[in-house]
Amino acid sequence: MTDLEHMQLALQLAQQGAGKVSPNPMVGAVVVQDGAIIGQGYHQQYGGLHAERNALANCERSPRGATLYVTLEPCCHYGKTPPCTEAILENGIRRVVIGSDDPNPLVAGKGIGILRSHGIEVTTHVLKEACDKLNEVFFHFIQTKTPYVVMKYAMTLDGKIATKTGASRWITGETARRRVHQDRNRYSAIMVGIGTVLADDPQLTCRIEGGRNPIRIICDTHLRTPLTAQVVLTTNLAKTILATAEPDTQRHKPYLEAGCQVAVIPELDGHLDLSALMRRLGQQNMDSILLEGGGTLNWTALQSGIVQKVQAYLAPKLFGGTEKTPVIGLGVELPEQAIRLTSPTITRLGEDLLLESEVVPCSLES
Repeated sequence: MTDLEHMQLALQLAQQGAGKVSPNPMVGAVVVQDGAIIGQGYHQQYGGLHAERNALANCERSPRGATLYVTLEPCCHYGKTPPCTEAILENGIRRVVIGSDDPNPLVAGKGIGILRSHGIEVTTHVLKEACDKLNEVFFHFIQTKTPYVVMKYAMTLDGKIATKTGASRWITGETARRRVHQDRNRYSAIMVGIGTVLADDPQLTCRIEGGRNPIRIICDTHLRTPLTAQVVLTTNLAKTILATAEPDTQRHKPYLEAGCQVAVIPELDGHLDLSALMRRLGQQNMDSILLEGGGTLNWTALQSGIVQKVQAYLAPKLFGGTEKTPVIGLGVELPEQAIRLTSPTITRLGEDLLLESEVVPCSLES
């Protein structure tokens, strides 16, 4: 097997940590000696051993003189576990092959420098694009201290997210809906607006075997969430945070008694200051959010600059009508004022398509 093939295996291992390691990165590692794989591992849970230490611990024989393949630059600082660079040196690894550089200021090239200073051969940027993609959430969070936000919606081919009566179950098929629940398992939180709560009364949980429920964030400027709403009645299943501009603590009381948390956020132009909300959530180590809001919240989020990725599920159906589009708001006046997205990746999910694009930062637009 080649360096690329061994790194591809390390990537596959890393993906098994999805939904379990945040706000840490997903990392996989493979130990190869004389052409044979003698150990492999991945970062399994937050606070647990890192991928390198798991791979070395799982070796079937001494790894002295072996090559270690790892998707992310080995750490060189003490956190919840000792530095991985120490484990690499202690086990006599001869060569280390790395996918991504670690932007964490505590690492950021220092891990590679320590290894090279001890005579270890280091090869970098093997399958770098794929390794970087794996940890887009971590890279964003470690550099900005705010969550990576994915705006997700499902629509028909004529751009409708519901019928003229507001019915939206179900636009897409079972395969696409299963993918959504996989993302609910992967990301730290799910965020909707009060309109979605009032219209659909969703539970906002993850319905896949072995999955974890995301933290639920309700953007509710004037605190109108019914005490009978599913997100209030099921706080035993998942944490519910009501983000509101309502300062009256007496109005907060029944929600707190029901097990919800209330976060008072400044108001901006008649709605919550979403940038301030992101800073607050980042302080709570919330690294990622799946935004499943309606058209109004989606527009506000895009205008606030908090969205990093857009996921559009397209179903081969036509609803007609003049409303019920995924992004409403004021809209732009001219085509050149559009919020720009990168060329989408396209995934077929049964009869449906998933288009995923990154939001192009304003400073990068031509």
